[in-house]
Amino acid sequence: MSFESVKTHFKQWNRETDILEFATSSATVEEAAATIGVIPARIAKTLSFRGSEETAMLIVAAGDAKIDNKKFRQKFGFKARMLTPDEVLEQTGHAIGGVCPFGLKNDLPVFLDVSMERFVTLFPACGSKNSAIELTKEELVTYSFAKEWVDVCKGWQEEEEPVKDVEHIEV
Repeated sequence: MSFESVKTHFKQWNRETDILEFATSSATVEEAAATIGVIPARIAKTLSFRGSEETAMLIVAAGDAKIDNKKFRQKFGFKARMLTPDEVLEQTGHAIGGVCPFGLKNDLPVFLDVSMERFVTLFPACGSKNSAIELTKEELVTYSFAKEWVDVCKGWQEEEEPVKDVEHIEV
């Protein structure tokens, strides 16, 4: 049912036929990257958290990013607490491995992490453990009805290697 709700969601933009279905699993970032043939960072993973009060919220981030608890608390004013698998299914209508910000069971706030801004296109799941769609950042904003871009992740910044002093050696 979850995959069907995502297909229905994309029909409003005539994009339902752009959803990719795979013979192999795309349930984890690593599996999705291997199945699609891209680096793991280009997988747009959707993370589910308890929101303020009794609601849930979604954060979509690059595959190589991790939630930074300090940044999360500074941005939202409360501690980052992930939902249990049962709560994720109850709130989103999607099971773990296919969670995405499309075709949601409930109207949940969606935030996009800046860790994805370095890519032209990304691959979020589409409601099942073997599906995805390639979207530009702009399309991701539109199709997810995202509230805003946020900076709540760590571990993804490409660190520059220090320049080493190299002696000039004549041969």
